[in-house]
Amino acid sequence: MKVSVDFDQCEANGICAGIAPDVFELDDEDMLHVAEGEVAPDQESQVAEAVAQCPKAALRLL
Repeated sequence: MKVSVDFDQCEANGICAGIAPDVFELDDEDMLHVAEGEVAPDQESQVAEAVAQCPKAALRLL
């Protein structure tokens, strides 16, 4: 499983980083960074929850 971000839609509100901080991170300038590569199996449920909770639907599972 991988996750992609539509940065045109993302408002960097941090909900995803709060749910899955090992995968999503906001920097000091409120720019979202996503861990590269496959999501670890033990983080898949957190990432799926982050995707579901994104208010702008900017996250997608691949």
